[in-house]
Amino acid sequence: MKLSRLLQDIEVKNEYTDLEAVEVTSDSRQVKEGFLFVCIKGATFDGHSVAKEMLEKGAVAVVVERDLGIDGQIIVDSTRDAYSVICANFFGNPADKLSLIGLTGTNGKTTTTFLIKQILENCGKKVGLVGTVQNMVGDEIYPAHYTTPDPHELQSLFRKMVDADCEYCVMEVSSQALAQGRVAGIHFMLGVFTNLTQDHLDYHKTWENYFGAKRMLFESCDTAITNVDDEYGLKIVEGLDCKVKTYGVKNINSDFTARNVIFSSSGVRYELVCDRIGTVRCPIPGRFSVYNSLCAASVALTLGFELEDVIGAIAKSNGVKGRIEVVPTDTDYTVIIDYAHSPDGLENIISSLKEIATGRVVTLFGCGGDRDKTKRPKMGRIAAELSDFCVVTSDNPRSENPDMIIEDILEGMKDTTTPYKVVTNRKEAIRWALENAQSDDIILLAGKGHETYQILPEGTIHFDEREVVAEVLDK
Repeated sequence: MKLSRLLQDIEVKNEYTDLEAVEVTSDSRQVKEGFLFVCIKGATFDGHSVAKEMLEKGAVAVVVERDLGIDGQIIVDSTRDAYSVICANFFGNPADKLSLIGLTGTNGKTTTTFLIKQILENCGKKVGLVGTVQNMVGDEIYPAHYTTPDPHELQSLFRKMVDADCEYCVMEVSSQALAQGRVAGIHFMLGVFTNLTQDHLDYHKTWENYFGAKRMLFESCDTAITNVDDEYGLKIVEGLDCKVKTYGVKNINSDFTARNVIFSSSGVRYELVCDRIGTVRCPIPGRFSVYNSLCAASVALTLGFELEDVIGAIAKSNGVKGRIEVVPTDTDYTVIIDYAHSPDGLENIISSLKEIATGRVVTLFGCGGDRDKTKRPKMGRIAAELSDFCVVTSDNPRSENPDMIIEDILEGMKDTTTPYKVVTNRKEAIRWALENAQSDDIILLAGKGHETYQILPEGTIHFDEREVVAEVLDK
């Protein structure tokens, strides 16, 4: 493809030779003869430092955001934004042929995107999905490396969806992806806001930056659907040109409201009130399931689907791997795996389990290394205050000493009276929790969710909590 086509809709600041490029990349390790290389400055590596080397390897040109004084450079304002547009042009702008639904927020994105996909498919539509657990083109599953992929992978997925005759794509849009321009130039039919609580401050540094990144989604959508029970629900769309639809449980003036909520161990039931009233039965227990299913219903109803079809589809939902996932054990206690890895996420899942528990709620959890350290004592306090017993262990310690992470967690638990046990090795912690479980206990394994690996200082190992539970019980 000619460079001029790849650079369409991008302001270029210098003259360049309109050569043919066979592929585009921002990864210097992938560059081969005929590639267009986009120089992006990251946290630890700046692609501009190898621009000349990439030309020597055979790149037809390098896209830069400052004058490097070399032949073959194409100068733009932002190489991150340019890379997103270049990738879209390379794959034929497939997003233009899809109705895009983008969800952002701290919690609830994964479950809600799956619910939306299931609703639309029950209404006869073919749907693609981009998210944390996996990417999907209809029923075809593709591995997910990030919540929101890099522009090349994302546009490649969009291309597959269009070629497979998908009409809709529902996707999680992370704050990092928005800040890094991974969705620059992409327009969404619907932008959806779930909630905003502390997370990812290791990357964004300030709350203002975190909020500002989330807000970027709603600068590029036709209609926003937002949770007005969250204190940032209206602030996130304040002053923007998009239409706004609201949903909530506490705010009875929302466009979509859940009333007369009933919780049980088998799920939640409530009346969905909009221009009509219907009874929603969601087979996923927990208070957050009300918000997730109400959000998904609000999206489908805004798209024009019938209320009866929407609530019928929610009733058939089979949940999401790693989200309040019940592990088969054939015991007199229950084991649940959940991805909760933020203070708010941990509070939500434990509170929801307390509402349905007939015995103890035992929470096994840790905190990730090389991430926001201020979360650790907060999560320790939340787990201790809400649980009947805690098992403190490792999550993904990464390069940090796991015992030092645990010390940070225990700092938040020192003024509480809840008993706890520290077992640094997560596999042994699970073993201890199961061997000491009592009748009717709910054993919550929090933090790993869908992940099938653990990142240790020594490297990444295979670690699937379902397999660990089965192995412990088998022995």
